Amino acid sequence: MSKLPLIVAPMFLVSTPEMVIAAGKEGVIGSFPLLNARPVSQCAEWLEQIKMELTTEPWAVNFICHKKSNKRYEDDLQLIKTYQPPIVITSLGHPGEVIEVVHDYGGKVYADVATVKHARKAAATGVDGLILVCAGAGGHGGTLNPFAFISAVKQFFNGTLILSGSLSTGKDIAAAKLMGADYAYMGTRFIVAEESSAQDEYKEMVLSATIEDVLYTNAFSGVHANVLIPSLLKQGIDPATLQSREEVDLSHLVNVKAWRDIWSAGHGVTAVEKSEPMREIICQLKKEYEEEVASLVQND
Repeated sequence: MSKLPLIVAPMFLVSTPEMVIAAGKEGVIGSFPLLNARPVSQCAEWLEQIKMELTTEPWAVNFICHKKSNKRYEDDLQLIKTYQPPIVITSLGHPGEVIEVVHDYGGKVYADVATVKHARKAAATGVDGLILVCAGAGGHGGTLNPFAFISAVKQFFNGTLILSGSLSTGKDIAAAKLMGADYAYMGTRFIVAEESSAQDEYKEMVLSATIEDVLYTNAFSGVHANVLIPSLLKQGIDPATLQSREEVDLSHLVNVKAWRDIWSAGHGVTAVEKSEPMREIICQLKKEYEEEVASLVQND
């Protein structure tokens, strides 16, 4: 089975163990946020399910390091100790404690970063990889150009680099490799997967959306994110009235109900055209990737 240099990004209230397993069986690294499974006992069941299905394939979980926001911090850290996911993706906070745990059992830690300053800080903690969150990424997105971001980070970091932001096709994956990334990081393309837990209306909105339907705002949590304008309008929220939020409030990580209908997508949403099983999406991405790589070699 051919492998694709791709990580299916962990998506809040979207990623499922079925997505992770399907990705792994197709030679792709799947992931899910630990907070998607509530309560902790269900999360343990998800981890057990994935470990039983993916005995040799790599997979990942997303761990929120922001202790004030993640009320399950200690429980989730214990789950990582117990089930030993091969890769832990850290977000929003200092990853030092989880690095110690993961490295103790031989796993890897990748930290997502949106600025060069944060990349330096994460690199200094000893992470194995950096996820460079560039402009157009779904969810918590950045603003940097990927060419410049990769170039800047390569000056001080020799670990694994994962490129995130507006990647939706196999050609995009090939471009990420050409730019110097080890993996592409793709989320929006998989929101509409049949194994996804996204609501049907959410999937339909993604399928009909274009880049012009994506709004970059920090009005909801104090952390800038890309959200779908139609989902705001559906909730009676006028995008023109949104105000910048000065303080970071990540309570939506706990209060799921309040955020269930504010939906996210990245700039690559235009390339998402139909809902399919994970296997079909990945097969299409492989085909596009291999064709583009062959074309580059031929034209060299």
